[in-house]
Amino acid sequence: MRIRVHIALASLCLLATGWKVRAQTADPPQPTPQNQQKDQNPDEITAVPNRPTFASTAEMVSLGVFEIEYGFEAADRHHNINGLLKWGVVKNLELWFLNNPIEHDAGTAGLGDSGAGFKYKLFPQLKARPTVAILYVATLPTARPELGAGDMAHLAQVLVSKDFGKNHFDVNEGVQFVGRPQLGGFDRRYFTALSYSRPLKGKWGYTGEIAGYSWQNSATPASMVLLNAATYNLKPRLVLDGGAYFAVYGNLPRVTFFAGVTYSIADLYHLHAAHHSAKN
Repeated sequence: MRIRVHIALASLCLLATGWKVRAQTADPPQPTPQNQQKDQNPDEITAVPNRPTFASTAEMVSLGVFEIEYGFEAADRHHNINGLLKWGVVKNLELWFLNNPIEHDAGTAGLGDSGAGFKYKLFPQLKARPTVAILYVATLPTARPELGAGDMAHLAQVLVSKDFGKNHFDVNEGVQFVGRPQLGGFDRRYFTALSYSRPLKGKWGYTGEIAGYSWQNSATPASMVLLNAATYNLKPRLVLDGGAYFAVYGNLPRVTFFAGVTYSIADLYHLHAAHHSAKN
């Protein structure tokens, strides 16, 4: 409950920052899944980033599209490379595979944990109704215990996304069950996040977020972070990001810097159809 109260209060500051940014720019919006330019080719693939926030958007990649998100983090005694692979296997369903190929914490380095799951959109945005989706991710303990969870973990979230003009909001609420290697059973912690984004001048955009986990156990207390980032839509299918998040409390580095990329590689179904037609 404490973390939800803090997030509710701090979100007022986030909204105030967003409206200040809005007042400083009057440029037309850039292509995004929520707000595309009128002259954009409707057949052109558009990236749907979950980066750079901890929150995940309720919006989906298009049917058949295979998309990757990769980035790195750098902080005091902490570095990693993190990735997410997404595929729109059927309408309203994304399959996810997550991996941290490099993890470095407190002088120990190696392979990080991996994960697999799915996102399913319950219904799209219509007028006053937001887009709503559910997300499930199982963490696979591929890292050494000192670098990862040390056991299986299960995350379930409700994702809500809504556009207000050029302003886009994502709200996540969820619960994670984290295995206890020596004791058996699971610890439980809750996740809450509110993120805000909007286009700025040209191809630039701004993203801000407040997010955190509740208390899990004596070794993993509650945590909360504030995130600020810039995004750059190099192409509709290619989005770059960079910024930092700041630990308000919890066992986290005071400041963590990050940068990453989201790239929609191809519509695999169209590629298969084109290849089949060429053979015939």
